[in-house]
Amino acid sequence: MSMEAATQPTYGNWRRPRRAGLGPLGLVGTFVVFGGLIATLLASLISLYAAIIVFIPVALFLIPLTIRTQDGRNVYQLFALRVGWWRRKAAGAHLYVSGPLSARPGGRFRPPGLLNKVTATEGRDAYDRPFGVLHHPQRDLYTIVLGCDPDGGSLIDPDQVDVWVALWGEWLARLSHEPGLKGATVIVETAPDSGTRLAHEVLPRIHPDAPAAARAVMEEVVDRYPSASSEMHTYVTLTYGNPAGQKRRKEDVITELSIRIPGLLSGLVAAGGGAAYPLSAERIAEVVRVAYDPAVAADVLNARAEDGGTGLEWDDAGPAAAVETVSAYQHDSGVSRTWMLTLAPRGTIRSSVLRGMLEAAPGTRRKRVALVYRAIDPATSARIVEADRRSAQFMATSGKGMVQARAASEVRAAEQTAAEEAAGAGLVEFSLMLTVTVDTMEELADASVTVRNLTAASRVLMRPADRMQAAAFSCTLPAGILPWEQTLVPHELQEAL
Repeated sequence: MSMEAATQPTYGNWRRPRRAGLGPLGLVGTFVVFGGLIATLLASLISLYAAIIVFIPVALFLIPLTIRTQDGRNVYQLFALRVGWWRRKAAGAHLYVSGPLSARPGGRFRPPGLLNKVTATEGRDAYDRPFGVLHHPQRDLYTIVLGCDPDGGSLIDPDQVDVWVALWGEWLARLSHEPGLKGATVIVETAPDSGTRLAHEVLPRIHPDAPAAARAVMEEVVDRYPSASSEMHTYVTLTYGNPAGQKRRKEDVITELSIRIPGLLSGLVAAGGGAAYPLSAERIAEVVRVAYDPAVAADVLNARAEDGGTGLEWDDAGPAAAVETVSAYQHDSGVSRTWMLTLAPRGTIRSSVLRGMLEAAPGTRRKRVALVYRAIDPATSARIVEADRRSAQFMATSGKGMVQARAASEVRAAEQTAAEEAAGAGLVEFSLMLTVTVDTMEELADASVTVRNLTAASRVLMRPADRMQAAAFSCTLPAGILPWEQTLVPHELQEAL
């Protein structure tokens, strides 16, 4: 973070950790290079033909590693993505049917895909407030969901915004000290206002003996206000895992989480989160249910206003049917498409850089922006920043001309990161995902144009999550799905590639 003036705070210096290895090869490719050279030299002692026989397979293996897309993926990763899609489609895994008429036992409407095995329980925090806990049995992870109503940036002094940003950074830095925390996600969901809440607030308060003109005005306000307004919800999910080699009972985990929730909520309130509260298991199920079937949003609000709740359970929060295609995900009354971040904004930015992306988009049924955070422990953070600093210094002293000038800028950024980490700042890996839901496939093209305009204004580069739309859709729900915890290839090995 840098300060140009007291009233003009700017932010930035987001850096990708430099990949170890020679150029675009990565660590695995570098080992293959040196191993192939040694094997070729040894084979050349036998004959030239033996050396050629050894060298050709090594070269053929390395060439796809050197070809990378704009977001850093090589040919092997692209091929693995397509093979995975072909296998899922051949097995029929891209289709989902639930409910009493399906072949699934129980006849319930369980969420599909990555959420199908998740179970929901409930606990009580230190203030006796109910909070839902989602258990992911495959990875033995536990997720809690916090809701908050941010104050927003309108009519707020820049100094106050700067304080909020600093406290938010401090809250993220604290996550690296949370025992067992695997990741966190901040989800901002926007949708056109259905007018249900306004109607329940205004209409019952109209006096029976009120003048006809006053009654007509209030009824007209209730009828027309939703057409020009939107609703916004913010959720923060925190996913915890058990220490390596330890197996704990679910009751013990819930008890430990109930102690941590008040401290986490106080940090959110201080960072401008407004009123913060834990979400019960019923509220989590309602959010997921509306995401899969946006047409029931008004019914959910009506039931909550009239009866105090819907009684919805997690096992009934999923869609009746869903179909995944290459570039879209169809589910009940909606069609969704998800985009993933490929490059964060370069240079310095203002605190309002994502404001346009977070606001409601016209022509969409629902929109969710998910910021996914992976906190890094202090010991690993120190190793990463020092390795990045040494790499930047090496590049700055090994080039000439424009290359050297750009490398010098990298050195300054690496030095600043190392100094801030040494002063106690936390190191956090983050990404961004955006899901847009519309009514029909025809409206999806217009929504894609809207998203391109929003991302351009926010100075971020994003690409559609093609051939993994269902999984990406699940990652933008407040259910604790962390992308790096769901891959077959370990995260460390993917970084080495």
